[in-house]
Amino acid sequence: MFQKTADSYRQGARALPREYYTSPDVFAAEQERIFAAHWACAGRVSRLAHPGDYLVRTIAEESIIVVRGQDGAIRAFFNVCRHRGTRLCAEESGRFGPVIQCPYHAWTYTTEGALVGAPHMQEVAGFDKAAHPLHEASVAEHEGFVFVNVAASPPPFDAWLAPLAERLRRFGLAELEVGHRAEYRVHANWKLVFENYSECLHCPVIHPELAARLPYESGANDLVEGPFLGGYMTVADPHESATMSGRTCGPAINPELRDDERRRAYYYSVMPNLLVSIHPDYVNYYLLTPLAPDRTRIDSEWLFRNPGSGIGDPGSGAFNPSDAIAFWDLVNRQDWAIIERSQQGIASRRYVPGPYSPRESISAAWDREYLRLMRADRA
Repeated sequence: MFQKTADSYRQGARALPREYYTSPDVFAAEQERIFAAHWACAGRVSRLAHPGDYLVRTIAEESIIVVRGQDGAIRAFFNVCRHRGTRLCAEESGRFGPVIQCPYHAWTYTTEGALVGAPHMQEVAGFDKAAHPLHEASVAEHEGFVFVNVAASPPPFDAWLAPLAERLRRFGLAELEVGHRAEYRVHANWKLVFENYSECLHCPVIHPELAARLPYESGANDLVEGPFLGGYMTVADPHESATMSGRTCGPAINPELRDDERRRAYYYSVMPNLLVSIHPDYVNYYLLTPLAPDRTRIDSEWLFRNPGSGIGDPGSGAFNPSDAIAFWDLVNRQDWAIIERSQQGIASRRYVPGPYSPRESISAAWDREYLRLMRADRA
């Protein structure tokens, strides 16, 4: 998306072959080698504000319940009853009472995962409730985001996130509040979403509104290899932010931002399922859930700081989240439309991968990391 740096572009880099976007076998391998092995974002901690609050996310084709226990801790459980495997929860979000009960045979668990009720199992010799807790996945929190890893022995979260953590710290993301939520369904492979996000060579053609506010030749990358990629773009005068009006839509996300940071928008991709867009006055992020080789669900939220009570027109100085929401909903839909056309073209038997330009160096770097992860877990 950003200006090339000396170490980010490699001559000869080409797009991925057709089967990486169309093959059910490749799709299945991705679920095991990438999504089942690495930390995935599950959303914002604010969705789990009270004991019993829960979210259900699909990670590596597993249904995972992320819940705040009655003890206040956040945990993640496989959505699988320990009796006969029934899914415990059918809703995508909500609030449990003091327990979680299977709808089939009423096995009952605490929100901490312990089995406390198993009808008639007292008649089974040697049955021990303590031996049948819910299967647990690993959980971590950072800057208001919840991450889950379904692997039996996940890598340490802090070590994994270290290259990105320092860059995010100065923005005060943990203090931001959700102002809007949207869900998109895209008829395209999930990798095309990442690759498209990672370059803005397409912006003057596809996004004239975005290109006017954030020229595609502006800015620089600061993460050019590995699972975290991206950098910043510069807001062009006379604009102040990436909004429909070009003005800021509310207070700065962090009052301590430097003057130069108030003229920048930062964009980072986080393998395997998170895209984070940081603007001077708001943040929006995207969670990707691959549904099929040619189907992706994208959940997005817009985050703001201390919006207060005033909602006014652009330029009035009042908090106006719709200015940012409408802007990115427009840009998102432009992206989804062209990505779907890319999927259709790649599916052709005559498709041959083309070369990346220096302006697509981060897309090429994303492909390299993807291929590395696919090879790393090969048996």
